[in-house]
Amino acid sequence: MKNLELQKRVKDLRIKQGLSQEELADKTGLSLRTIQRIENGESVPRGDTLKRLAVALKVSPDDVIEWRVQEDKNILTMLNLSQLGFLAFPLLGTIIPLAIWVIKKDKIRNVDSIGKSILNFQITWTIILFIVFILPTLSVILRVSLIPFGFGSILFIYGGLYLYNILLIILNTIIVYRKGKVKYFPSIKFLN
Repeated sequence: MKNLELQKRVKDLRIKQGLSQEELADKTGLSLRTIQRIENGESVPRGDTLKRLAVALKVSPDDVIEWRVQEDKNILTMLNLSQLGFLAFPLLGTIIPLAIWVIKKDKIRNVDSIGKSILNFQITWTIILFIVFILPTLSVILRVSLIPFGFGSILFIYGGLYLYNILLIILNTIIVYRKGKVKYFPSIKFLN
């Protein structure tokens, strides 16, 4: 948020209440210099300072600092492409999008819903990959044929899973760029 908007808003709210800077300082318990810094755009109120200003000006903290959810197609594109980390290590396809989702979900429009779709899909994909990986190992340990096909087929299945993930990521990145609705499937709903 720009300091110009904030300084104007605080000053307008103060004048609307008929308060001088000194009176606002007394009502908030803040120093006159702090009030002056805020109104001159030299300081941005946070935490307790913001709460004190809101109470003294008889408004909510959101009225003092206008919180806006922004639209950012670049972040959505980055969120989708971040899944490609699975190429280096399967869990990175979940960890990197998770970090972006946690940081941006309340700040950028659609990050929350797209992030949940991505995370649900990547967790499901990782579980499927793990199951395909563990079946041959269990077959050897248990000396039972848990898979009706050979180990060469397992490599083919791995390749197919990786290719499917890559294609789905690219397709959904294009959809996001065109402002469409993403479709990641199959996915178990771990996050609603």
